[in-house]
Amino acid sequence: MKIIVDDREPKEIVKEIIKNRIEVEVKHLVTADFIIQTKTLDGKIQNIGIERKIKNDFLNSIIDKRLLNQLSILKENFDVALLILEGEENLYKIRDFHPNSIRGMLATIAIDFNVPIIPTLNYRDTASFLAILEKRKPLTLKEQQEYLVESLPGIGPSISRLLLVHFKNIKNIVNASEEDLQKVDKIGKLKAKEIKKVIEENYSS
Repeated sequence: MKIIVDDREPKEIVKEIIKNRIEVEVKHLVTADFIIQTKTLDGKIQNIGIERKIKNDFLNSIIDKRLLNQLSILKENFDVALLILEGEENLYKIRDFHPNSIRGMLATIAIDFNVPIIPTLNYRDTASFLAILEKRKPLTLKEQQEYLVESLPGIGPSISRLLLVHFKNIKNIVNASEEDLQKVDKIGKLKAKEIKKVIEENYSS
């Protein structure tokens, strides 16, 4: 795995990424500032196209709509598109923009284009985020099981593990009676009743 960086991006970002012991390839990119391959929970490889905007440049894009075109192209060419919005300044005080114009652009990006907006403070923060993204690994089967059980009412990480240790697998937890659930430490009568209600009641559309 490596991060592909557009050759127009600052050299400081490249140096910061390399500090995280990540391979970097610098080349001319037409459709993104950064390209990263990562994996989904089931191990499928995804290509992520990332656009980086300094806050002042972001404000310029409200006028010329250039960013929306860039994001459209990202979505067409990558499995996932992200926008990094970089800068410590207050976005609403940099220039004389009506706040609703800024809010409208942010809403369009997040809702209409369905592109997550990632705020970073500076180029170092941006590099650190890219490094974390590149190192992202799919959840193990054990982690997936724990998270699934945690979605039950009143169940946190510790009780999730207790349930899995006691019942061995999720199927046995689902099939357990209220009395059986109460045999697990920290599972009382009320909590057991709530769990069975979520599991057994019909879905209401």
